[in-house]
Amino acid sequence: MLAYTPAPMRTFVKVALAAVVTLSAGCSRNNIEAVNLANEGDKAKGTDIDGAISKYEQASNLDPTNHRILWKLALAYTKKEQWDKVATTCSKAEKAAPKFANYYFQHGMALARQAAKGPTSWNDAKGPLEEAIKLDPNIADAHFELAEVLLHMDDEAGAIKSYTDAINAKPDEVAFYGPLADLYIRLNKVAEAEQVLKEAVSFAPEGHKNLFAVHSLLGQIAEMKNDVPRAVAEYEAAKKACGQCNEAGQQIAFFNLGAAYASMPNKKSDAMGQLQSFQKMICKGAAAQRYADQCTQAQQLATKLGGALQ
Repeated sequence: MLAYTPAPMRTFVKVALAAVVTLSAGCSRNNIEAVNLANEGDKAKGTDIDGAISKYEQASNLDPTNHRILWKLALAYTKKEQWDKVATTCSKAEKAAPKFANYYFQHGMALARQAAKGPTSWNDAKGPLEEAIKLDPNIADAHFELAEVLLHMDDEAGAIKSYTDAINAKPDEVAFYGPLADLYIRLNKVAEAEQVLKEAVSFAPEGHKNLFAVHSLLGQIAEMKNDVPRAVAEYEAAKKACGQCNEAGQQIAFFNLGAAYASMPNKKSDAMGQLQSFQKMICKGAAAQRYADQCTQAQQLATKLGGALQ
């Protein structure tokens, strides 16, 4: 038997049901419009990243729980290096989809980029990166970013483990090896550093750009062992790897090679040429203060060789 419903109650039920249907239709329209806007953002991102961001922002406002749209927005912010917005957007995506490791990785990376200049701390970046690794231990970049964070927090043992985990997750990523070897050298673990660097060389062809740091560190180790010919060979390989050596930090190749040549007979001209290049590129530029010790040493070496740097 059907239950009797008084007339006023029947009217209320009809109104309530109509409201639910209307709300559902509204949500559906919002979801569809959000997807359409996100698709427009996808088309624009290659040529107009600001336009793409605008579309993604509109889409995320229409459908704030769509984590895939939030991820598109986070990646667009990443391209603009707007790290604070990357972090907040990834945080929203994590709440919508807490099992997606990439969201935590991008979040942690953004916080690490902010920590380099403030206002966030290195410890802030640690949690999201650890969560990313917990969800997916195969994200090599997450291990590497965590290593960098731990190193800034003076956790050298933790950094060594995380650098090693990054290499184990992606052994053919040559860029992972240099920082681990550099840390070993600073801890006076030269044998371990040399082993790491030798492994790195096997994963890239001669002259590969990522071998710059590897050969530079192998040259440093050779100098520590007073093996000048080997140091020269490694520094030459490092310079070959960086080509014109125009990227930040690569200009040290001219100093390293010049100083090594200065220790060899019949290499005066070569030494002066490399040291002069370093003088022009660094010691007379904005990076002079950063490389003050090397600039002073370059002048001293030039004087020892009977010349002067201009």
